[in-house]
Amino acid sequence: MEQKVFSIDGKENGTIELNDAVFNVEVSTGSIYHAIRNELANRRVGTACTKTRAEVNYSNTKPYKQKGTGNARRGDKKSPISVGGGTIFGPKPRDYSYSIPKKVKRLAMKSLLTLGIKEERLVVVDDFTSENGKTKDIVSIVKAFGVDKERTLIIMKDDDSMIRRAAKNIPNVHVQAYDKLSAKELLYGKKILVLKGAASNLNSFYGER
Repeated sequence: MEQKVFSIDGKENGTIELNDAVFNVEVSTGSIYHAIRNELANRRVGTACTKTRAEVNYSNTKPYKQKGTGNARRGDKKSPISVGGGTIFGPKPRDYSYSIPKKVKRLAMKSLLTLGIKEERLVVVDDFTSENGKTKDIVSIVKAFGVDKERTLIIMKDDDSMIRRAAKNIPNVHVQAYDKLSAKELLYGKKILVLKGAASNLNSFYGER
């Protein structure tokens, strides 16, 4: 399929051939769901922790005598029903990460790229960089496409440290290399700016395997 290429000023500047096997597939909502769920689970820190009655630092004293008070038997003040006592079945540190099949992840990425084309959110832009890593360089580019206040994803042809540096202070702009894409950013990005070199790389990266 043929797609227009734009300059960094937002003006048309030729066309590029995109691989139908990557940018024009049947959208799989199931694989998108699993890919995003997997990403979010892998980001969880899992450090929530509570203390049981065996771990809480509290008195071992029996609060009152065993018999004659009319109350239920109580062993110590660390009981979960006491103020300051332990927690029953509370969270403990754990690893939430898991893996999904590579084919599912690849299908999700191709589905999201196709969705970007169909919804006219994905735009191919001439290759650019930021010589000095200045924030204003990226700001001027996203303004040219009318998304300076919208969530924007820039897909690079390689890991350009200057582009990353220039976009670091813009909260709504995310920068990723073509081979390290996030399903979440592809889905929720209001505008996806794909560098021309990155588009060519995506043609082969997801199209040949």
